[in-house]
Amino acid sequence: MPQILTYLFIALYSVTILSIILVIITDNRNPLKTLPWVIVLLFAPVVGLVFYFFFGQNLSKQRIISRRTRKRISMRLVEAQDPSRPEIPEHWQPLARLLKSTIHAVPLYGSRITPYTDGASKMEALLDEIARARHHIHLQYYILCNDRTGSRLCDALRAKAREGVQVRILYDDVGSSSVKKSFFASLRRDGIEVRAFLHVRFPRFTSKINYRNHRKIAVIDGRVGFIGGMNIADRYVYGTDWGIWRDTHFRIEGNGVAGLQASFLSDWSATTKQRITGAEYYPPTRHFTRDVLQIVPSGPFGKWRTLLQADSYAVARACHRIWIQTPYYLPSEVLNSALQTAALAGIDVRLMLPARSDSRVVDLASHSYLDDMMKAGVKILFYTPGFLHSKLLIVDDDLTVIGSANMDFRSFEHNFEVNAFLYDAEFTARMAAIFDHDASNSHPLTPAEWFNRPRPQRWAESLMRLFSPLL
Repeated sequence: MPQILTYLFIALYSVTILSIILVIITDNRNPLKTLPWVIVLLFAPVVGLVFYFFFGQNLSKQRIISRRTRKRISMRLVEAQDPSRPEIPEHWQPLARLLKSTIHAVPLYGSRITPYTDGASKMEALLDEIARARHHIHLQYYILCNDRTGSRLCDALRAKAREGVQVRILYDDVGSSSVKKSFFASLRRDGIEVRAFLHVRFPRFTSKINYRNHRKIAVIDGRVGFIGGMNIADRYVYGTDWGIWRDTHFRIEGNGVAGLQASFLSDWSATTKQRITGAEYYPPTRHFTRDVLQIVPSGPFGKWRTLLQADSYAVARACHRIWIQTPYYLPSEVLNSALQTAALAGIDVRLMLPARSDSRVVDLASHSYLDDMMKAGVKILFYTPGFLHSKLLIVDDDLTVIGSANMDFRSFEHNFEVNAFLYDAEFTARMAAIFDHDASNSHPLTPAEWFNRPRPQRWAESLMRLFSPLL
C-alpha cells in the first residue's frame, strides 16, 4: 500500500509540473521568460513550483476593475477638456494616441507644475495643501511608515478628519508590510478610511504578491495633486547613513489633477467596490500654462504594457537627446536595444544611475547592462552624494516623462505605476536644468575604468542578470 501511494504521489506531482509547463508554453510569453521557468520546473521542481506560485503566474487576462467602472470614473476627464486647447506637437501625436487607446489617458491642458528635488520641501508642500483641504484628501503610497515623517502626516490627516474632511488612504500591503496593522487601525478609529491594495491573504491572494501598487499620488479637493517617486518615510526626508536621498516629486495644479483623481478613484473602486464619481471630485479649474499632459496609469492586468510601449516609442522617435534618471536599470530587450540604436545613430543618450543603491543585488544586475551601453556610445553617470531614486525621461526639447515608474522589469511588467507625459518645451528645459545640476554631482563612467573592473564582479553581475525579471 505505501508503495502504491508513493507511485500515485509521483504521478500526480509529475502531472502537476507538466500541466504548469504546458500552461506557461501556451501563454505565448516571451521565450526569454518562458524558457527559464521551464528549466527551473524540470530540474528543480519543488523550488520551481513554489516560485511559480508566488511570482510566475500570468495574470494579464484578469481584471480587478471592470471597463464600465473605469469608463464611468474617467468620463469626467473628457468633460474637463477645453475647446480652445493647445495642440500636442505633431511629431508626438501618435504617442498621445497610443496612450489614449491603450489606457484611456486623455490629454489635459494648462496645468502648472512645481518640481521638488528633496523630501523635506515636498513634505512641507503636501502638509500645506492638506491644511487647506475643505472637502477631501486622497493619498496613495507604496510605503507609508509610522516614523517621524509618517506620524507628522497622519496627525495632520486626523486633524482634517475631525473637521469633517473626507480622508481616504490606499497603501500597498507588501510595500508597507513592516508597519504594524495597529497603526492603520488607529487611523480608522479616528475617522480616516484606510485600505490595503491587493491585501495578501493565504491562499486566495498569495499569487498576487508579485503584483504591487507602486503609485505615489495625493489629491486635495480635486484642485491640487502630487505625483512622483517619494513615499512617506524618514529616509525620503532625512536621507540615509551613507548620503542624501535624491528624489523628484511634482505638485500639479489645473486639469492635470483630474487625471490623478481618476487613477486614485479607479484603485479605490477596485479595492473597496465603492464607485465615487461625483462632480465635487472634479471641480472646475483655471488654465495656468499652455502645456499638455497625459496621466498614464499602468498595471500588470490587461493586454498592453503601456509604459513600456510608450517609452520605447518615444526613444525610437528621438532626434537629438534622450536623458534618463532611474534608480534601477533592468530594461526589456526592446527598450535596451532602442537606446543603444539611438546612441549609435549619434543621439545624445545619457543614463544617470546611483553610484550606490539600496540593493546590492539590483546594483549588480543593473551593471550587467552597461557594457553594451557604453560600447554603443551611451554616456553613463553615477550620482555620488547619495541614493538617486529619481525617475525621469527627457526626449528632445518638448517631451518629459515623470512619475513613479523605474526603468526596470518590475515597473513595466508587474507593478501598478502612474507616470505623466508632458509635451512642453518650457517644462522640459526646467527638468533638463535639474538633470544638468545632478550631472555636476555625478561621476562620468569611462570605458577604461569600467572594462577593467574585477572579473569576479563581472561574474556576479552576469549571474544576477538572470534574475532581473524578479528584482
